[in-house]
Amino acid sequence: MPKKEHEPQKKSFWKRLRSRFKAYFFTGILVTAPVTITFYMAYRLIMYIDRSINNLLPPKFQLNQYLPYDIPGWGLLVLIVGLVSIGMLTTGWFGKFFVNLGEKIVAKMPFISSVYSLLKQVFETFFSNKKQSFNQVVLLEYPRKGLWTVGFVSAHTSGEPSKQLGPKMINVFVPTTPNPTSGFLLFVPEKDVIKLKMSVEDGLKLVISCGIVTPEKAKNQR
Repeated sequence: MPKKEHEPQKKSFWKRLRSRFKAYFFTGILVTAPVTITFYMAYRLIMYIDRSINNLLPPKFQLNQYLPYDIPGWGLLVLIVGLVSIGMLTTGWFGKFFVNLGEKIVAKMPFISSVYSLLKQVFETFFSNKKQSFNQVVLLEYPRKGLWTVGFVSAHTSGEPSKQLGPKMINVFVPTTPNPTSGFLLFVPEKDVIKLKMSVEDGLKLVISCGIVTPEKAKNQR
């Protein structure tokens, strides 16, 4: 009889041990995986930039020619210094002259001019210090009534679309999940959207995580 009484206790002990082991194991993955993947991706990106820049440099300027080992980040440093130098040169009159001359030459090329103009507008929008690319996170009914999605307001509708659709329209970018770099541009009546208090960064986190990551402000309001 005593043996039979101890058997359920042993089974319960091993069950709790397996449960705790599993919980600790997945907690360890949750803690280490994001950090490891982030550093690995950063390392791979830095090494890719190093190789690309190293191939562009003449042999006498390649650091690995003088050292017995490679220094990660050397190519990235050269790239940053190069971009800063170009930025300094193009802000002056002499640099602006050559930039304008190059743009005039590109503008006369049929297909390349359209691509260049589009890319220039995109980069000026995202890297401009004057205004934020997206200024508001909203909810709107899309793709049909009764279904809601997250969108980002880029500006008030202007130009020909505004003349055709009427005033009080806004440009809303609806991103795809989990890749927010693609999506749809919608012209929406301002009264038909629900403005959210979350930041643009939190809205992007919500989209990229497929709704798994909830913004901190929304958590605190519960």
